[in-house]
Amino acid sequence: MKKYTLGFDFGTESERTVLVEINSGEIVAVASHDYSDGVVDKNLPGSTEQLPPEWALQNPQDWMDCLEKTVPQVIRESRVEPAGIIGIGIDFTACTILPTLEDGTPLCFLDKYKNRPNAWTKLWKHHAAQPYADRVNKLAEQRNEAFLPRYGGIISSEWSLPKAWQVLDEDADIYQVAHYFVEGADWVAWQLGGKLFRNSCGAGYKGMWHKSDGFPSQEFLATCSPDLTELFTKKFAGPMAAPGEKVGELNEKWAQKLGLTAGISIGGAIIDAHSAAIGGGVTGPGTLFMIMGTSTCHMLMAEEEVLVAGISGVVEDGIVPGFFGYEAGQAGVGDIFAWLVKNGVPPVYHDEAKKKRVSLHEILTEKAQNLQPGQSGLLALDWWNGCRTPLVDADLTGVMVGYSLQTTAEEIYRALIEATAFGTRKIVELFREGGVRIDHVCAGGGLTQNKLLMQIYADIIGVPIEVAASPQSSALGAAIIGAVAGKAYPSISVAASKMAPPPERIIEPIPAHHKIYSSLYKEYELLSVFFGENKDSVLKKVKALR
Repeated sequence: MKKYTLGFDFGTESERTVLVEINSGEIVAVASHDYSDGVVDKNLPGSTEQLPPEWALQNPQDWMDCLEKTVPQVIRESRVEPAGIIGIGIDFTACTILPTLEDGTPLCFLDKYKNRPNAWTKLWKHHAAQPYADRVNKLAEQRNEAFLPRYGGIISSEWSLPKAWQVLDEDADIYQVAHYFVEGADWVAWQLGGKLFRNSCGAGYKGMWHKSDGFPSQEFLATCSPDLTELFTKKFAGPMAAPGEKVGELNEKWAQKLGLTAGISIGGAIIDAHSAAIGGGVTGPGTLFMIMGTSTCHMLMAEEEVLVAGISGVVEDGIVPGFFGYEAGQAGVGDIFAWLVKNGVPPVYHDEAKKKRVSLHEILTEKAQNLQPGQSGLLALDWWNGCRTPLVDADLTGVMVGYSLQTTAEEIYRALIEATAFGTRKIVELFREGGVRIDHVCAGGGLTQNKLLMQIYADIIGVPIEVAASPQSSALGAAIIGAVAGKAYPSISVAASKMAPPPERIIEPIPAHHKIYSSLYKEYELLSVFFGENKDSVLKKVKALR
């Protein structure tokens, strides 16, 4: 009998399940389902009361409901016997955390708290905790806290400490009642397997946990607020698990709900972007992997810890056990292109798309590929959703310069693609200047299907880009983790060498384009300094008027 693993990929808007044969890595079935409540950023489910700006929540019930849809579907479509499934791997957005009771019940499930915003899951892109991140950064810098340089010198509002502090400050009752704060990935594994483990990937990159030093000290937390002193020792308590480490077995309750066999091994969870690197076959030093979707996350591994200013973090065992995993990222990429398509395309483009029966993205790409680098006279800063690397500032906003009465939608579209590529070039330069080796660049995710976009990235960075063959890199990475947990392979590296396919194609940079883009990149850097590094930035003054 052939053996299989399941990969559960929990994204921002939906969950995807893949069923993978462990010897070939063939994805034999895929199913996805949208979250019923999606991203909760307007009002709480069942309520008309409007949420404040920068809030982004999620309903944890959606996660489990999706599994009840997608898992039976892949079993049904593949006709695989459940007894042949040996492992489950989970990847998830992060930091996506929820407050729970001691038994794991989310506070938002309780009638008493369901109308309290801070009782709900704070999604990764919840940016309303920025004031608390600012205070964490100021105090950590004043105290010369050792954890701060590991995260490029700045803690993000997306991470666990600012989000938990916001709960405490805005609704102390919720904070006190919450026995735990739990990453969504760990909560799902807890429901399926009955035990609470903390994944080292999420704890390291989003919770400032260090394999040798642990979480930030109680002394530091007390300087933030006396009520936060035991945040990590109590509300984030639980054994730590590296990706692929077995954290439990599928219990009878969820085996029946999902149509599986009880006892299937569950692997230690991982952040979705980091899982994509594994699914793309990147399991060792020297290769930068970009997972490109609504946002872009950049992963890189090395054999030693180096402190690089402006990156999102370095974590031992954060991606593959045995290596230091480095992370950087851009908070908005595909979301920026989607914004333009939704809000800035004239009716004639819509008419053309309907006539050709293609998407607006395809129409804009077709027209934009006829433009040469620099032809539009436009230059943008890719901060529509804030700047993650290198400035780590969610309060920054997008910039576009060079408009004229002749500017077209495709010129704007191309300028936005170029802006995100310039942001990635900045990240590549940060790593190299910091002493972290980059020999190759690989990419995965939905945006890699846009050939114009990938060519622009290669031209701007100036190196070949290998495109991962699997369109389900994150889910495949989770399935590989499940194979290790199920003892099919001794390590993630060995499993990936068997299960991850070779690159689909390689994009070579065009030297003449790289030369022009290098000139534009200098102007991008000047704009970045003017609008981003000025503490009295006009962007923040304008945003404050909202």
